[in-house]
Amino acid sequence: MNRIIFATGNEGKMKEIRMILGDLGAEVLSMKEAGIFTETEENGSTFEENAVIKAQAVRKLTGPDDIVLADDSGLEIDWLNGEPGIYSARYLGENTSYEIKNRIILERMDKVPAQKRSARFVCAIAAVLGEGQTLVSRGVMEGRIAYEPAGDHGFGYDPVFWLPEYGCTSAQLSPEQKNEVSHRGKALREMKKQLKNVLG
Repeated sequence: MNRIIFATGNEGKMKEIRMILGDLGAEVLSMKEAGIFTETEENGSTFEENAVIKAQAVRKLTGPDDIVLADDSGLEIDWLNGEPGIYSARYLGENTSYEIKNRIILERMDKVPAQKRSARFVCAIAAVLGEGQTLVSRGVMEGRIAYEPAGDHGFGYDPVFWLPEYGCTSAQLSPEQKNEVSHRGKALREMKKQLKNVLG
């Protein structure tokens, strides 16, 4: 096994990824660290489809022994009919900050009672290996939309995602706690199992 290249430039994500995949015996690199610069149009209709599209596009630009992983993840809010869903990163415009996105979500959820604020983070991860072999995993973290943002760990929608069993938002968990329970942590651990089976 040469390298595992994860199709992201997000440093927050790369920290989580390295913590979980670091013991696979391969160098774990971001696209940028691998010297790959490409934009892929994610035009799938599910998280899984988008992850596969991204991984396949980057795989074409790597060495023959490289394994390319890509994820697509997002927040689904039941009260908002599953929004922002697969559009989580592009929600309210490509360049809108998460501070603004989170504020607008809280405004749209104003006066919605606790029991109707159910939401989940979903993460699908695709791996493309040699000869185009593709593996897919999925992880889900259930919770609620908080009443106000809290916490400075994490990124994205973490400050407004309330975890009732912990009594805090996912942005208030330590990185280690978050990896244990997060959608990405679950999907990465499942992917790690699949990779171990394939690579022996």
